[in-house]
Amino acid sequence: MFDYIDGRLTFKCPAYIVVEAGGVGYHINISLNTYSGIGDKERCKIYVWLHVKEDAHTLYGFMDEGERRLFLHLISVSGIGPNTGRMMLSSITPNEIQTAIVNADLPLIQRIKGIGVKSAQRLVLELQDKLKKEGTGSLISAPLNNTVREESLSALMMLGFTKAPAEKAIDNAVKNAVGELTVEQMIKIALKNL
Repeated sequence: MFDYIDGRLTFKCPAYIVVEAGGVGYHINISLNTYSGIGDKERCKIYVWLHVKEDAHTLYGFMDEGERRLFLHLISVSGIGPNTGRMMLSSITPNEIQTAIVNADLPLIQRIKGIGVKSAQRLVLELQDKLKKEGTGSLISAPLNNTVREESLSALMMLGFTKAPAEKAIDNAVKNAVGELTVEQMIKIALKNL
């Protein structure tokens, strides 16, 4: 599985880009959101997801990790495939999609090409609770991982814990700590409290 591809941007159009890395040109399907985020860069780092089918291996690219996480949530819903997920991210911004699902704004979701009444209802039904538990902005804004606390919180959320209890456990670990904690120590202490 690929996490990201960092290389020279050799071709860019609203539907896909070609990134050359290590002498190989990768054809990566993108959303309009990612297209506008790339701008005029000659070099880029694109977070990717590889879709494997019998007849094709297709790369989908995203400007940041948050957009990719939202895409993966969207395609986990029955009836929403990678192309529909990409269409959703091209139609409205990831923040608008997240807000629409959390607030059950069915008319906004239905305005996206390829999303009918039943698909919109299924999106809200299956994702509303997941997105509410993660909290506002946690899905979209990727963690910066520049402090021990933020790295620990990111790791706990990757393990499946929701943001609020994970933050509380980390705060307790910091409060009861003697001296500075490493990321590993903080995670171990927080896991005992969760």
